[in-house]
Order: sequence, then structure tokens, then C-alpha cells
Amino acid sequence: MSSIAAESKSISGLLEYLIKSLVDDPESVTITEVERPDITIYEVRVAPGDLGRIIGKQGRVVNALRTVARAAARGERRVQVEVISDAS
Repeated sequence: MSSIAAESKSISGLLEYLIKSLVDDPESVTITEVERPDITIYEVRVAPGDLGRIIGKQGRVVNALRTVARAAARGERRVQVEVISDAS
């Protein structure tokens, strides 16, 4: 396994652990990894009732998650965390 693949698995696992600790419905948490040549995007989906818990007041929680993901990447690769709302 390449170092980038191993690193992305650890970032995905870290995000999953943190997000499942924050929400009321941890079974509905899904993290999709989208690889692009210059960046890795982690798309986070949670239950509609937990969306506010992940975003937090003034976006503080999601910004903290983004900071943790960037720190876990150790500057070798750009990462981005996006919260996807499936509300119709």
C-alpha cells in the first residue's frame, strides 16, 4: 500500500471516529473519499438531525474537523472536508 493510500485511510478513519462521537445516530455516518490529482476531498454525510451538530455554531465544529484533517495529512497532500446535505 502506498504512503498516500495509507495516509488517506488513517485520515478517513480519524474523521469517522470523531464524527461518530459527535452525532446521535452514528450508524448513518458515511465518509466518501474523492481523489483528485492535487487534492483529496472527504465528503461527510450524516442524518439530517445531526447536521447542526457537525457544523456547530458559526461553523466551528466543521472548521475544527478540517484543521484536524489537514494536520493528519502532514502537509504532504491537500485535503478538504465537505459536509453534504441530502435534504430535498
